Amino acid sequence: MIRRALAAARLWFAPERLRAEGATPDYRFSLANERTFLAWLRTSLALLAGGIAVDQFLTDLRWGVRTTIALILLAGGALCAVRAVNHWVRTERAMRHGEDLPVSRFPALLAVGTVVTALLVIVAVVFGGTGA
Repeated sequence: MIRRALAAARLWFAPERLRAEGATPDYRFSLANERTFLAWLRTSLALLAGGIAVDQFLTDLRWGVRTTIALILLAGGALCAVRAVNHWVRTERAMRHGEDLPVSRFPALLAVGTVVTALLVIVAVVFGGTGA
């Protein structure tokens, strides 16, 4: 499993190796795959910015609450970036081999993480998560 993950990660930095696999798909599909990748990167950047904003600007929240929320957002941003490039490679590879596109549980994980973060903020606001 680790060997397979490392082989996949090598393709992240060597797209010419990916181009050597299978048949070249219609460029419109490759461009759509790239747009999806960029959308996931924008989501990642938004989560990172949110984590930084929580840590820097919600200073009325208790340190533990603020740090927990910030860390969830920052971890979500990091995971989203890794997921973006991994999914881009897997999708490109599937298109080149004429296979079904890969499925992912990550959107559900991201949604659950967002709900958990929102619930933490709601609880902190309702029950007075202030440090004062």
